[in-house]
Amino acid sequence: MAGHSSAVTSHTGNNPFLRFVAAISTLAGWCSAAMIVAAVAITCQMIFIRFVLNGSTIWQTEAVIYLMIAATLIGLPYVQRLRGHVNVDLFPLTLSRRPRFVLAILTLSLSILIVGVMLFYGYEYWHFAWDRGWRSDTVWGVRLWIPYLSLPIGFALLLLQLIADFVALITGVDKPFGLENA
Repeated sequence: MAGHSSAVTSHTGNNPFLRFVAAISTLAGWCSAAMIVAAVAITCQMIFIRFVLNGSTIWQTEAVIYLMIAATLIGLPYVQRLRGHVNVDLFPLTLSRRPRFVLAILTLSLSILIVGVMLFYGYEYWHFAWDRGWRSDTVWGVRLWIPYLSLPIGFALLLLQLIADFVALITGVDKPFGLENA
């Protein structure tokens, strides 16, 4: 069963950079939610076309898949800002203040490094699709650079949020792992 975490939303204080990144992450969350709503609406339209009008669908399934993947990637920074990613805070809770801070620095540094690598390869993959004019092998034939754009955008926004979390931790605006009793 899921329990309530003691972690809270990342703090921004009066830092303009942190406030700016929080606003961008929130906007990304709203865009992600809009993509999910659009995917649900398209799914309903597809069901109506197929089962009520007995017609065929061309673009709907592919669009829903791309929208859900894009919603997941674009929503990453918002979930990070809300501290909604899978988190095991049992170990940080058992640590004293200084080791918890060191662990938070290490964890954020590794996260920044890994997401930076993913951003690099996501951009490279998107650029291949753009440069080579890749299209899907379906009747719709969508230009693949359009849905693949969610890779570099999503990872860039997540990287920005992770850097903001790092800055907030270093400057003391936020507590390690967002735990208030740090």
